Amino acid sequence: MECLEGLDEKQLKDIVYSLEIHSNHPIAKSLVNEFHSDAEKIELSNVEEQKGLCISGQDQKGNEYVLGSYQIAKEHTLVDGKSLYLLRNNKLVAQFNIADEIKKNAEFLVKSLVGQGIEPILLSGDTTKKSEEVGKRIGIRKVFGEQTPSDKLSTIEGLNQNSVTAMVGDGINDAPALSTASVGVSLGNASEVAIQSAQIILLRGNDLASVNEALQISKHTYLTIKQNLFWALAYNVVAIPIAAMGFLNPMVGALAMAFSDVIVIGNSIRLKSKTINLS
Repeated sequence: MECLEGLDEKQLKDIVYSLEIHSNHPIAKSLVNEFHSDAEKIELSNVEEQKGLCISGQDQKGNEYVLGSYQIAKEHTLVDGKSLYLLRNNKLVAQFNIADEIKKNAEFLVKSLVGQGIEPILLSGDTTKKSEEVGKRIGIRKVFGEQTPSDKLSTIEGLNQNSVTAMVGDGINDAPALSTASVGVSLGNASEVAIQSAQIILLRGNDLASVNEALQISKHTYLTIKQNLFWALAYNVVAIPIAAMGFLNPMVGALAMAFSDVIVIGNSIRLKSKTINLS
């Protein structure tokens, strides 16, 4: 936290806490939890959040506060490496550095995906510099920083034209991209909008190894479906002509059909005991 003009640390905490308490963004929740014991809530009016950009409000003295990314402060400073900037009455009064917490098993997930021939891509609302630093730490080479919700949506739409996409996200800003991707994956502790926009919800919170586990289960399920379809098709291709020519007793045909169903069901039940290779 760096105070630049007119406010002390306590006042900054009060303002940030009072603004972010109105937001469901993961960073906002982190700041609210961090400042909860120290800050006092200020009554703000006209609170408005622009997804992926900023949140603003006005105190009882008429002071206008805006807290957001570098996009709101680029007319006031050339320092673009901070996480958040605070404007009061259109003047830059503070800037904040927030360390990125890498989710559990993120690096493992990236290595696993690359090993399977899947290209991981990082879409982040943070500055390009910070996004590239995070990408380097976990092994992602293709990084898009300073992404607004519409930017993320456009990127996913472009990728959809050439390949199947899976989007993993937990924030409100991720919701449009999650619903547009071929498969949207969200976390159990994500924002409600993100959960509603995804097709797969990972219940083990911040453990990204669940993404690879879900992928492996999906592959085994798809293989089982193909096996079942092959068995059913092969049985009918052989049995129907024989029955039509009168060489198959109806009672035997009925038993064979029941046996075919048992095989399909048994093959599907094998999924419960299937060993999933997560390495």
